[in-house]
Amino acid sequence: MMLCAMVYKMLPCDLDWSGKLSGRNSVRRTINLGAAAAISLMLAGCFQPMYAPQAGLDPRGELRGISIDPVPGRLGHYLTEELRFLLNGTGEETAPKYRLVVTFSQSGQTSLVDTVTGRATSNSLSVRANYKLLPAGGGAPLTEGYVISLADYDRGSNRFANVRAARDAEIRNAKAMADQIRTRVASTLASR
Repeated sequence: MMLCAMVYKMLPCDLDWSGKLSGRNSVRRTINLGAAAAISLMLAGCFQPMYAPQAGLDPRGELRGISIDPVPGRLGHYLTEELRFLLNGTGEETAPKYRLVVTFSQSGQTSLVDTVTGRATSNSLSVRANYKLLPAGGGAPLTEGYVISLADYDRGSNRFANVRAARDAEIRNAKAMADQIRTRVASTLASR
């Protein structure tokens, strides 16, 4: 790498009368492209896709083997269904190897208030979900943690529209949290 940098500095940058790069610059360009290609090839050996099959371990099969405990409430229903889809999108039943336990708490805040009418025009729904991945037979958690999601929604004078907007915010939060939980669980299972 040092040799490439030294050769690069030694070659002057010249333009010929037509505005095209001269032969010296094409040498620089060739050296730069060669160095970039060499670095790319060296780093390509370090990359390992998370969902790629490894020796004796199928990450997608491991994710399909996760049983999700029911989460109470409407938001819990959305979160459970999103997790089922993300972890086992095939729909086939598999023997559970792991148990995923999820609990959550949510809070709402009024972000903006119309000064003329005194009504809220925007709300924020914040949800924090705690999760634990346990072996199906019991034992210590393989991983545990929490994820946080925040969704904003507009409020108007129509009550039904406000209820529907709040429900849509819950669905967006459930999708975001399910994606975060799946990624963290998959990385734990891939590193085992």
